[in-house]
Amino acid sequence: MQGKNLFNFGPALGYFFRKNDPNRTTNFNLRTMHFINKLSLAMFLVGFCVLLYRWFLR
Repeated sequence: MQGKNLFNFGPALGYFFRKNDPNRTTNFNLRTMHFINKLSLAMFLVGFCVLLYRWFLR
């Protein structure tokens, strides 16, 4: 992997802030899976921020 692509967070941020595509079919299982993925990523980021706070600001 090249260095310039190492910190490319565009696709990850686009996952959180994309608009609904009316042409894409959806069902309960797919919506639930995406909700759980977003929730787990958000919890990871909160935990990572807490760790950074404890390591550097204490």
